[in-house]
Amino acid sequence: MKAGIIGGTGRMGRLFAKVFGKAGYEVLVSGRKTAVTAADIAKQCDIVIVSVPIRETVQVIGEITPLMRPGQLLCDFTSLKVRPVEAMLKSEADVIGLHPMFGPTVKSIKNQTIIVCPARAKESRVAMLVAIFEAQGAVCTIATPEEHDRTVAVVQGLTHFVTLCVADTVRRLGVDLHKTEQFESPVYQIELSLVGRLLSQDPALYADILQQNPYVPEVLAACRSSAADLAAIVDAKDPEAFRKFFEKNSRHLGPFCEEGRKMTDALIECMVNR
Repeated sequence: MKAGIIGGTGRMGRLFAKVFGKAGYEVLVSGRKTAVTAADIAKQCDIVIVSVPIRETVQVIGEITPLMRPGQLLCDFTSLKVRPVEAMLKSEADVIGLHPMFGPTVKSIKNQTIIVCPARAKESRVAMLVAIFEAQGAVCTIATPEEHDRTVAVVQGLTHFVTLCVADTVRRLGVDLHKTEQFESPVYQIELSLVGRLLSQDPALYADILQQNPYVPEVLAACRSSAADLAAIVDAKDPEAFRKFFEKNSRHLGPFCEEGRKMTDALIECMVNR
């Protein structure tokens, strides 16, 4: 059995080349400078995975769909699912969209989440693919492409947007981060680490996550509305209004509040003892 990864010379492609290799597959990879081409993979492999930047994915899929045949499995690793899946369904192959919810710097897929979006495949084939990942410790979540894109608009879109806003606020204020080290709280360290982690990576990835997902605008509209409401409460210096704002959100999160406290306590303990 052969598995091929188009864009497999990238970091995510290299990671999953190892995953499929461990599962017993002969793995072919193509990249901009490889002798093996995307067409070669589309013609030769039982499982074909497209692992290229979001804005290039649909185009690359369109180039290989005429080459795909019944019995093959076509997948992608894109952070969005609706448009790539629609493009893959134009082939004659089985189609399952995939989204690894982690960056390629992880050492393995153990305890990492992979979203699986079956679009045209028998349950047995979906189970086969999930088994490859779960055998190496991954946690697989089944979702429709629409459910995926709507959910990641919050899971990724909202969190990345807020993190970038923190970074830009610090820049606008001209904050000297070295001077703030003497005032650091553990929570500030965690927040600043998240900012640094995001800004150390490829801006094109985050641009696509925020700009290409059709569900992000409504999420950001809610975020702006929330920020405006909270700013008005802070400006009014109204403790009762603040308490109501705080408590209605605490009630909505429910048990996640206590779970979050325990998780961050563990993170803080690791930071203190590192």
